[in-house]
Amino acid sequence: MRMRRLAAGLGIVAGASVALATPAAAHAVSFVKGSAGLGDSYFPKAGNGGYDVSHYGLRLRYTPKSNRLTGDARILATATQNLSRFDLDFRRLRISSLRVNGKRARLVRHGQELKVTPLRGLRKGTEFTVLVRYRGHPKPVIDPDGSRDGWIPTDDGAFVASEPQGAPSWFPCNDYPTDKASYRIRVNVPRGKTAVANGTLVSREAGDERTTFTWHEESPMATYLATVTTGKFNVTQSQANGIPSYVAVDPREAKGAAEPLSKIPGILRLYGLGFGAYPFGTTGAAVDFAPSVGYALETQTRPIYDSAPDEATVAHEVAHQWFGDSVSLRRWRQIWLNEAFATWSEWLWQEHAGGRSLPRRFHALYGTPASNTKFWNPPPGNPGGPKNLFAPSVYLRGGLALEALRQEVGQPTFIGILRDWVRDHSYGNAGTREFMDLAEADSGDNLDHFFQVWLYEKGKPRDWGSSATGESRGADRSASVVPRVIAAQGTRR
Repeated sequence: MRMRRLAAGLGIVAGASVALATPAAAHAVSFVKGSAGLGDSYFPKAGNGGYDVSHYGLRLRYTPKSNRLTGDARILATATQNLSRFDLDFRRLRISSLRVNGKRARLVRHGQELKVTPLRGLRKGTEFTVLVRYRGHPKPVIDPDGSRDGWIPTDDGAFVASEPQGAPSWFPCNDYPTDKASYRIRVNVPRGKTAVANGTLVSREAGDERTTFTWHEESPMATYLATVTTGKFNVTQSQANGIPSYVAVDPREAKGAAEPLSKIPGILRLYGLGFGAYPFGTTGAAVDFAPSVGYALETQTRPIYDSAPDEATVAHEVAHQWFGDSVSLRRWRQIWLNEAFATWSEWLWQEHAGGRSLPRRFHALYGTPASNTKFWNPPPGNPGGPKNLFAPSVYLRGGLALEALRQEVGQPTFIGILRDWVRDHSYGNAGTREFMDLAEADSGDNLDHFFQVWLYEKGKPRDWGSSATGESRGADRSASVVPRVIAAQGTRR
């Protein structure tokens, strides 16, 4: 998810089968080429078939002044097919060497694809290791909506935001949300700079001229949630609601960031009561001075901000740790499962902090006239293409859809649905159909028409409920929801 400034499965495409004899084989084994891409309708070449990554070990050296990056990537994976060849996603940077299980492998580059042919075929179910050594001057990736992601140089380092397709700009990977892995990221930067990555800071080793930061994220993480944001930062290590916290702030943004970031412990407490325990071992933030970026991102355990965020943005990105990071989408067209859930959670926090209640907010936003098609379209369940992945309607109409659902099924049931969603899919992936099925199972209601109207029909949603029209709902239920969120904390279904 990327918080814009607003005012799968596994696919295999069988190549030509080829019999590769191995010394231990008693008979010929049929091997295939892993697919180059998983067939996502928005990013067809993203991800690769035939294997599953369990761990990335990255050793990076970065010099901001020249924007020069050198890296060693050690990838531990398991073959899910008998593979004669497999692909990695990687952009632009020059490869010095590539080995599979310690042996040189044949490599062909085609666009973002590295087509790797190991010395011997990889049998289904066997682990294998890929070591890639590379260097060069990383550049951002330009997204279909014109924004930049990936490795974005700043005046003192780099803002590294990998959603939706930027991870291959700085390390070779299987770049799809359904292939999660653990990470160990070791980053060497000039003295005076700080490298902020995901998880726990294992060590900080200072030399005369350079400093090495080693980070470890043990919880499964999608590639688009990885970061190694670097620059000059003031660092604060503390506890936030009992969770180890690492906060890095560019001195130029320190004054504006102090108050919003101070809300993190309270936000974690409220969300923990509502959604279940915080899913990771660490928390925090990295606030950079990156005026060319234009968004914040929920990088796992440690959201990154391109400037001092406001309180709502912090609440939004923290919510993503549950909705988007721990429970991730299956396909990019399901982005509402990230953004709408974080938007509704942001509204929940604002109500808790003394702002407008959820029903009153719903009433105000639902009052947006149908003629404002940019507010209501595209429908959040079907953005209509990668250019609209972060359209305002995915956030706002999607958030309204969840509030309408809360009003439809009642507060205790709605909170139970959210808690069950997190519990059932933590550290994994789930899609829209699974959420719809869960909502129906927990509520005992047939919600097909409700979801059709709110998620898939163009224009302003109308007549979605069992007993009232959309116009009448938001105005009639103005009581605060926060006490009932806390009261429902024990709900499990």
